[in-house]
Amino acid sequence: MPRIAVIDRDGCLKEKCHICIKVCPINRIGQECIVADKEKYPVIDENLCTGCGICPKKCPTKVITIINLVSEAGELIHQYGVNSFRLYNLPIPRKGVVGFIGQNGIGKTTAMQILAGKLIPNFGKWAKPSTYDLAALVFKGRELGSYFKKLQSGITIGYKEQNVEGFRSDITARTALGIGRNFDKVVEKLGIVNCLDKPMKELSGGELQMVAIAICLMNESDLYYIDEPCSFLDVKQRLVAAKAIRELAEKAAVVVVEHDLAVLDYLTDFVHIFYGEKGTYGVVSGAKASRAGVNEYLDGFLTEENIRLRKESIKFDVRGLAERVTGRSMLQYERFKKKYPSFILSSQPGGINEGEIIGILGPNATGKTTFIKILAGAESAEEGNFETEMKVSYKPQYIKGEEGKVVDIIAKYKLDDATFMEMRKKMQLDELMEKECNKLSGGELQRLSIALCLSQEANIYLLDEPSAFLDIEQRLNLADILRKRIGEGRVAFVVDHDIVFIDNISDRLIVFEGQSGVSGSASAPTGKRAGMNSFLKQMGITLRRDAQSKRPRINKPESVLDREQREKGEYYYESE
Repeated sequence: MPRIAVIDRDGCLKEKCHICIKVCPINRIGQECIVADKEKYPVIDENLCTGCGICPKKCPTKVITIINLVSEAGELIHQYGVNSFRLYNLPIPRKGVVGFIGQNGIGKTTAMQILAGKLIPNFGKWAKPSTYDLAALVFKGRELGSYFKKLQSGITIGYKEQNVEGFRSDITARTALGIGRNFDKVVEKLGIVNCLDKPMKELSGGELQMVAIAICLMNESDLYYIDEPCSFLDVKQRLVAAKAIRELAEKAAVVVVEHDLAVLDYLTDFVHIFYGEKGTYGVVSGAKASRAGVNEYLDGFLTEENIRLRKESIKFDVRGLAERVTGRSMLQYERFKKKYPSFILSSQPGGINEGEIIGILGPNATGKTTFIKILAGAESAEEGNFETEMKVSYKPQYIKGEEGKVVDIIAKYKLDDATFMEMRKKMQLDELMEKECNKLSGGELQRLSIALCLSQEANIYLLDEPSAFLDIEQRLNLADILRKRIGEGRVAFVVDHDIVFIDNISDRLIVFEGQSGVSGSASAPTGKRAGMNSFLKQMGITLRRDAQSKRPRINKPESVLDREQREKGEYYYESE
């Protein structure tokens, strides 16, 4: 049976520890299963390793993973180095839009980089540079062999990187875009005309994302690879970007990685599911029709592969407010206004009941974060008072890492131990404990911040865009955690742009309207059906529930269901 041994070097203590070397049974009988390399990192010989599980258990920083891999996992495509991540199987681009679905750290970006010609697969022979000649030989006589020959011959590829922060510079957006044949059409379609003359370093996250998408779409290509296009975008912008990406499929093959489940389903014709062990290995499933593939992923069982991804299916809560919230009124606030030199926010009066979660939806730059800051006491309103003696726990939109290791940062907080242990497990914090907090990725920092916010004893929990940088499974885990945490004596306000996430957690909604960057208006908390209808009408879309999984699905524009729901004024959920 093939065996995988992976060591996360970021958390390894090297020569300060080496417990794994000392406790290995194979080492103790005189063979060298685990040895130290020139940099003092332990290296595990996967051929000698018996998979006994002693070194992962004894490792104080929990950076060792040993996996006994079934031989049917697939074809080894790429391995990054000794005791490091590896990818099995490779999807094939096809006409239409193909989506990749799966956890972070399980190979989606690796597969995309290989297909886009940014990374040459080494087929496990990581000790020396790989070549396309090797790829052509391995895939000889198969569709992938023809594809790699096309890569060598120089087919044109449009590529949108996952991390758009790398685009920040002193040049203007207009200069970054260049002069493409479709310049006017693309910038108008994506709504970025007003930011063209701003320096790239001054763009908001949403503007930067749209410019990055525009750069990819600007020139005609044979294939397009687009990695996480929805980050930083509000719902309307996500749909604008999705429509522009879908139009590409009329003339080229498109591959997309996206964690917004509603947008992924709306965008794609087919999906490949990535499964395995996060940070250790990833396996790519065969192509599945989008609806069936997403439902299999949520169910946790891949039918054709006969693989179970997780013990339990992911369920969607379709109960009404009356079934879940019966608590007393906990908080009331008056009508208030907040004025800035170039922006004004006004809010209708409202209140929240014990055990209730209020979801907050609306376009970017209409005051949602300001509203949350006023509730948190970080900002004050000029008109209308908001004061409370209840304890508030606040997770801001933008998070900065502190100096010091994660384990030391956590020790500074007074946390509810039972809650934090659940957070630690579901937010996968063990792998972060020995890392420097200010070096964490966006997703790692988000998971830590959410866990710290929800593990503190408080009456009011305020979370601003908690789904940002989280993968699909982490978002749905967070929804489950939130519903369990918010109960007697506790309430929550949650701002987010992921419709599936907000639908899954919310009892009622606050809907924002206004002109981005100029003015915003917050409604009073209203029933979820009325709130969703108001918001979806503003966005110009209709939603239905999937008959099998009960998840929200965006209706295709001008489809039969879309027209029927609009005629009825029911933008929110008609059953399939």
